[in-house]
Amino acid sequence: MSRVLEVCVDSVESAESAARGGATRLELCANLIVGGTSPDEDLFRMVRERVDLPIRVLLRPRFGDFLYSDEEYELLRRQVRRFAALGVDGVVIGILRPDGTLDETRMAGLIGLADGIGVTLHRAFDVCRDPFEALDAARRLGVDTILTSGQQASCEQGAALLRDLVSAANGRPQILIGAGVNAAVIRTLQPQTHADAFHLSAKRTLDSGMAFRRAGVPMGLPGISEFTLWRCDEHAVREARDALDALCRA
Repeated sequence: MSRVLEVCVDSVESAESAARGGATRLELCANLIVGGTSPDEDLFRMVRERVDLPIRVLLRPRFGDFLYSDEEYELLRRQVRRFAALGVDGVVIGILRPDGTLDETRMAGLIGLADGIGVTLHRAFDVCRDPFEALDAARRLGVDTILTSGQQASCEQGAALLRDLVSAANGRPQILIGAGVNAAVIRTLQPQTHADAFHLSAKRTLDSGMAFRRAGVPMGLPGISEFTLWRCDEHAVREARDALDALCRA
């Protein structure tokens, strides 16, 4: 499969920065600060208008684990149908059973609604019971990409499993390495794992332009300032793209 540098973005500004930096594909979400949730239709439309890159949309009804209620599953079904009709290039999904296995029945239901577009199994894979069992299940389902850190908090910690997954998958599905990726990590992990696909958000923080700041009235997660903006760093994406291109040419 072709080499992939996928950048996860949750704003139009970040999507534009990722494109300028040399991303080959976007994963579009909302609320990246909590690991990403499903974006809305208008965000997708604006990114599609501004950026000429393939876009896969993360579909996750809430943050937290990947065992979903009937209502959450129905929401995912509606989201897959809607975004497929809007012309996304792929969906990023994942559902587990209570025992930690991939829920093939519900995954098949979503994939059937995707109408032949690309399908990434997201990091639900990293908290499943057995990665090779899940790899086989993903292959049976027709998933073309698995996003994974090697079942560790960072991809560097998961390097040994990532190497084995790349070997076992043999391109079906493509193993997309994520969690802590930057140019230096690509230069270290690509020769170790022989992976040709990496996923990063290249986050940097910006200070809000708000001059008046009411103290002591938090609106979101404890310890996170409402006056800090998270945006994709174009230069970090460019460095990662250069590193991947150089290694894959070698």
